[in-house]
Amino acid sequence: RGEYYRCRPGRDLVRGLVYPVPDPRLPFLGVHFTRHLDGGLTAGPNAVLALAREGYGWSRVSRADLAEFIGYPGVRRMARRWWRAGAAETARSLSKGLFVRALRRLAPGVRAGDLEPAPAGVRAQAVRPDGGLAHDFVFARGERSLHVINAPSPAATASLAIGEELAARVCGELQ
Repeated sequence: RGEYYRCRPGRDLVRGLVYPVPDPRLPFLGVHFTRHLDGGLTAGPNAVLALAREGYGWSRVSRADLAEFIGYPGVRRMARRWWRAGAAETARSLSKGLFVRALRRLAPGVRAGDLEPAPAGVRAQAVRPDGGLAHDFVFARGERSLHVINAPSPAATASLAIGEELAARVCGELQ
């Protein structure tokens, strides 16, 4: 799950998109600022485990989804490898102050009062059996279908270049 804050109007914290230098070992950008076409500004997202397929908040828990998630060996291996990163993300989720501290590395003038909660999103993240996180698109072919089972960025899913790649793969299978 990625949690966001909406920046209150009137504070000119940043003028455009501002990103931290990402950790190349992880397929996440880290909290950042996004300027929207309407002039609004959002901060986030973090990256915390969703406790349900549609777990948009900490209170949404699905025992069945959680059991399936924990039962997958790759998830346990991932947790052993990345527990520090996961703990830091969880802390930022539970503490607005820590979230603000991460944002201050990008915009030192940001204050907790500048931010109000915004809707969260749930992003599917493919975890390999060895515990590695897929950093790019993962495709699975069905008898008459092509499934994208890891789409690392919402922006990329709307990309014409990605659409062309999918079309080429489907057309290549039909010939």
